[in-house]
Amino acid sequence: MAELTHFDKKGRAKMVDVSKKPETLREAVVQGSIFMKPETFKRILSGEIEKGDVFAVARVAGIMAAKRTSEIIPMCHPLNLTHVEINFLPVEKESRIDIEAKVRIKAQTGVEMEGFVAVAAAALTIYDMCKAIDRGMVISNIHLVKKTGGKSGTYSVRSSELGVRRSHNL
Repeated sequence: MAELTHFDKKGRAKMVDVSKKPETLREAVVQGSIFMKPETFKRILSGEIEKGDVFAVARVAGIMAAKRTSEIIPMCHPLNLTHVEINFLPVEKESRIDIEAKVRIKAQTGVEMEGFVAVAAAALTIYDMCKAIDRGMVISNIHLVKKTGGKSGTYSVRSSELGVRRSHNL
C-alpha cells in the first residue's frame, strides 16, 4: 500500500513538496452522474429550464471550478491548467445525465482533484438550475476513470468495476 504523503513524521497535515519532481504531461478523466425525474430530464434536453441553457452554464461552472481547486481543497497545489473539457452524456432510460471532465497539464503534480471538483461543480450547477422543479435530484458516482503521467503512471478503471460501483451508489 502506498504511503500517505500529506502528513509529516508527527502526523501533521502538510502540502507535498513537488519541486524536485520532473514535469510530465498529466491527464485525468473523472465522471459522475445526476439522476432526476423524467420530466426534469426532458425539460433540460429541450431547453425549457427558465434559468437558461443548463449544459452551457454547468460546463462553464465545471471549468471555473477546476481552475480554482486549490482554493477549496487545502493541500492541492495551485495549477495553471492547460485544458479542461466538460461533457454531458444524457441517459434517457434512467433520467440521468453523466458528466465527464478531462483535465490536462504539463506539471510536477497530477490533476485528479481538479477533475473531481469540475464534475461536482457541474452537477451542483445542474441541481441549482433545476431545483425549483425537482428537489429530489441525486448526485452520485463521482469517480476517477483514468489518469496518466507522473511517477505512478497510468490508472484506468475497468468497465466491470464501474458497473459494480454504479449499482452500489444508487
